[in-house]
Amino acid sequence: VQVVESGGGLVQPGGSLRLSCTASGFPFSRYAMNWYRQTLGKEREWVAGSAAIGAGGATTYEDSVKGRFTIYRDNEKSMMYLQMNSLKPEDTAVYYCNVLYNGGDYWGQGTRVTVSS
Repeated sequence: VQVVESGGGLVQPGGSLRLSCTASGFPFSRYAMNWYRQTLGKEREWVAGSAAIGAGGATTYEDSVKGRFTIYRDNEKSMMYLQMNSLKPEDTAVYYCNVLYNGGDYWGQGTRVTVSS
């Protein structure tokens, strides 16, 4: 099982970025996927989730990103995305893709997002 994040970078406040998560080694469409983020000295926090296709594919968001971030997935390509709009300095973090599969908790290496002028 592997998940690999990409798409991070430096963006000005109010700008947009799209993060990608490439997944492999498990039946992607059948499992919920999540985005988390972590800043230095803080606990990793959940950002958004996408339910498995069998659960209707519902999406959920942490309150501070509702209306600004959109999580979506391409089950054919085993890809998950996080479209981030209206970015704020407090969104600066390393963003991680996560899946719980077959008793294991899988994380990528993270992709860094910096929101700064």
